[in-house]
Amino acid sequence: MHFLLLSNAFFLFLRPVLSQQIYDIFTTTWDRSSLFTYTNLSPNPINFVSPGATGAADIVVDDSSVFQSVFGFGASLTDSSAQLLNNLKNQNWANYWSLLGYLFVPTDGQEAAGLSYLRIPLGASDFSASTYSFDDVSGDTSFNNFNINDAPSPVFTVLTDILSVNSDLRIHILPWSPPGWMKSTNSMDGGTLDSQYVSIYANYLLKCVQGFNSKGFLPYAISIQNEPENSNPTYPSASMPVATEAQIGTALRTLLNNNGFSSVKIIGYEHNWNDAGGYPVQLMQQAENAFAGVSFHCYSGDYTEQATFHNQYPQKEIYFTECTGSLGSDWWSDIKWYMDNLFIGAITENAQAALMWNLALDGNGQPILPGSNSCGEGCRGVVQINNDGTWSVNQEFYSMAQASKAILPKDAGGPWGQRIAVSVSGSMSWGLVVGAYVTGRVSPTDWLRYSLVVLNWADNTNGVWNPQSIETTIEFRGMQATYTFPVGVTTLWWYAPTTTSADALNTVVHEAVRSGNTTSSSFRTLRFER
Repeated sequence: MHFLLLSNAFFLFLRPVLSQQIYDIFTTTWDRSSLFTYTNLSPNPINFVSPGATGAADIVVDDSSVFQSVFGFGASLTDSSAQLLNNLKNQNWANYWSLLGYLFVPTDGQEAAGLSYLRIPLGASDFSASTYSFDDVSGDTSFNNFNINDAPSPVFTVLTDILSVNSDLRIHILPWSPPGWMKSTNSMDGGTLDSQYVSIYANYLLKCVQGFNSKGFLPYAISIQNEPENSNPTYPSASMPVATEAQIGTALRTLLNNNGFSSVKIIGYEHNWNDAGGYPVQLMQQAENAFAGVSFHCYSGDYTEQATFHNQYPQKEIYFTECTGSLGSDWWSDIKWYMDNLFIGAITENAQAALMWNLALDGNGQPILPGSNSCGEGCRGVVQINNDGTWSVNQEFYSMAQASKAILPKDAGGPWGQRIAVSVSGSMSWGLVVGAYVTGRVSPTDWLRYSLVVLNWADNTNGVWNPQSIETTIEFRGMQATYTFPVGVTTLWWYAPTTTSADALNTVVHEAVRSGNTTSSSFRTLRFER
């Protein structure tokens, strides 16, 4: 009799803990038959059941190891991107808002990417109509002529519209160059900052933060200099030695704290992976207290080099903030590279965000600053804006969208996804690249969301084109689900209680067995909600 009552209790109360179910799947396939396509498996979800034989690949999710929060994906709202988007708004209002929704709506489960991190140049970059800073009056060290509105008005118009779609947007501002009059070249193109202007430049950056705040945009972060190891005479840029960036960062941190901007992070470096153990490490050695962390670009080196920095400064944040596609490259090859290196790879190496370069360009990679040699093959935007008032999204979008769905807050105002441990084994394990995440909830009684982002790149056999779907088992808390991943990118999720709640239920069960009190009333105090 006790066994019967205990069995009933298990079915009524233990099943919600152990039998998690996968209902929600987003897929982008190599052949474009699915493009960020949502599938709801109701009423026939994939159940987690007692473990059996493993599949050709076996994904093991370990939520006992929780790592960094991931604050999302995005791109740079350059002057060129803002101008094109504003042109679209004026030409076709409905298409403009449809695009912003597809890019930025963060609502859980909607077929929208929920991009949530924007990088914005302070002054001109190589994607501006002309070269400018916010104070081009030579010798104006008091910044009487500083004017945040020297930026093209579409930057602030489009940014306002994006924030109306996604209020969780993080804004990261940074200059491509100090004002030309502060530099050795007396130009924003190339050169370096004169040492006499170190404290002056820190004040300039404070003015930039204040300027954005006055427009209604409190920055999440500011960087001192884009690509400080690059000086190019054809567009705004500046080389900046480690010691100079450290001095500016230290002065700026004090200025921000003293002027009500203690929440604004300072992010250092902003350059390629290949020097991860050099410049950013030296920067922390010289000014650790000033910088919340560092960021990386993709143009030299490998994403695994982020670990070189992380291993020395594990308490510091890492961001991946720039990579660009090139016109004419292969769609599927790009997606494979992006997922492996950026939207799974860089995140696996502790990045808290991953961004592409231009948010929007036209089909020719324009408009670019006249005379700039920065995009010899033609840079491709995340979005293509066409002259006829239409738009399309590129492979950069699909890659980021798949990753973004895994980490967006489940609840309004709720926490962002956190990376958790995951491993892959089996004869076809080589075909899968996997990221795993857990997203907390506002209510402690609501179930956590667990997500996987899976790249299946098993598209050839011994050099012969042969796309192979991979039957995969997913192991989680002693239970197992089975899903066949097509060649492409798949994002899926399920819900489960906190381990504390699951452990509490097991305690009740064991105590009931020990005491002989195995009536169903013994279990009524434990409730879990999805």
